[in-house]
Amino acid sequence: MTSTGNLSAARKWGTLAICCVASLVLGIDNTVVNLAFPHLVRDMGPSSTQLLWIADAYGFALGGLVIVMGSLGDRYGRKRLLLLGSAGFALASALTAEAPSTGWLIAARALQGVAGATLMPSTLSLVRNAFTDPKERTMAMGIGGGVGAAGFALGPVVGGPLLDHFWWGSVFLINVPVMAVVILSGSFLLVESRNPNPGPIDWRSVPLSCLGVVSTVYALKTAARDGLARPDVWITAVLGLALLAAFALRQRRTAHPLVDLDLLRSRGFSGAIGANTLSIFALAAQSLAASLYFQDVRGYSPMGTGFALLLGPLGAMVTGPLCPVAVQALGRARAVGIGLLLMAGSCFGYLLVGVATDYWVMGAVMFVSGLGIGLVFGISGDTMLASAPKERAGAASAVESTATELGGALGIAVLGSLLTAVYRHRLTLPAGLSEQAASAAHESVGGAVAVAPGLPAPVGHALTTVAQQAYVDGFHAVVAAGGVVLLLGAGLVVRRLRGVPAVIADEDAEPVTSAAADRAAQVPTA
Repeated sequence: MTSTGNLSAARKWGTLAICCVASLVLGIDNTVVNLAFPHLVRDMGPSSTQLLWIADAYGFALGGLVIVMGSLGDRYGRKRLLLLGSAGFALASALTAEAPSTGWLIAARALQGVAGATLMPSTLSLVRNAFTDPKERTMAMGIGGGVGAAGFALGPVVGGPLLDHFWWGSVFLINVPVMAVVILSGSFLLVESRNPNPGPIDWRSVPLSCLGVVSTVYALKTAARDGLARPDVWITAVLGLALLAAFALRQRRTAHPLVDLDLLRSRGFSGAIGANTLSIFALAAQSLAASLYFQDVRGYSPMGTGFALLLGPLGAMVTGPLCPVAVQALGRARAVGIGLLLMAGSCFGYLLVGVATDYWVMGAVMFVSGLGIGLVFGISGDTMLASAPKERAGAASAVESTATELGGALGIAVLGSLLTAVYRHRLTLPAGLSEQAASAAHESVGGAVAVAPGLPAPVGHALTTVAQQAYVDGFHAVVAAGGVVLLLGAGLVVRRLRGVPAVIADEDAEPVTSAAADRAAQVPTA
């Protein structure tokens, strides 16, 4: 494993900057596709099923392969994987932008997901290996967490002007020059690191991991979109859980697992994973609901919505660099607990928001939430990586990324379904609606707002009023439920992280003396 202990300050912080840019592109690309949908539908005319695959192919490929890619990075080099992944992401973005058909577009989006799966664990593990000083590492992880949060809000800000002046493919083509900068600068600044004794890849575990995650995420997304009545929801859910159980069992038995599940015995590692998963569970549906609130209730444009949402990431970027100070003053458990409480408090603060509430009320609540996000994701990310051996940083990062993907999908499924159920329950349609208009309004607040201008003025106004109020009621239910989850989870996470030292040096990480290592030592060599 190449040494990174004597890196110059410029090279260390240059590594962080490169990894932040790569993460920022992933975050933007994950949200900007939603803006492109209306333009894409007009130009290519995909069916409803094809449209769903355009939206989901990226996430399925990324979620299914991230564990495998993290393991490959540990074995063959994280710098190599990041550079190859960046080149693949640029190529896939160009293919997406110039797609001549819907099938081509779906395949290109899936290829983007494959490349994205190489970037997520690579960026975290490269930062982990570049920063050997514990305080600097904590600050670096805090900054990275804040930038990652900003990426999701910047999608509309970046995509809006592009779509106003160019064709829909421009939101993907913009990735090409950015990734070219990552490749060029990374070739000179990044230092290669890998596990010096990785062992062979357990290829039998690969399909169990990939198909297990993809099946589970598919079931959650389909349930959130179409409800639990569809048979494929239950079939894929059972299949996914069975495959993941088989994967976990094999990791326990094989001498060279893709993921050493004994890492979960570490209080720091498992507590940090739990904090991230709980947070993303509550935030995923909340973020989507807030975006729709600005567009369908307040009438903001997509770009205006992006700017309106920026106060949340701004809060995260304030507390991210302060993570080392918080850890030294409060300890890891208390600092993460305070972050979760800030997020929970902001959830309940959203209950003050109504149909016509001034923006600054919403903005202040989002900023407070961002302050908590910066603490939680910065400190828990650092704790998770620092608690794992450096040589397994890629696999550890992949576990965190997979947990985040599943937590977000579960949050959308559970809390998104709650939003829909409350909206439909509280919606009282005015008289005089056609069957088509009533169906659109019942489907979503966006549907109600879209059909209202085509109705007689009194009816259209009445429909808009009741639909927007019903949506706000659903929004309140989502944030209240998320707040309760965060409050309950804060107690469990703080208890798990209690005793984890404020300063985790490399020698304090969990040693590779797990059951997997013992089994590997018993394998006879040729």
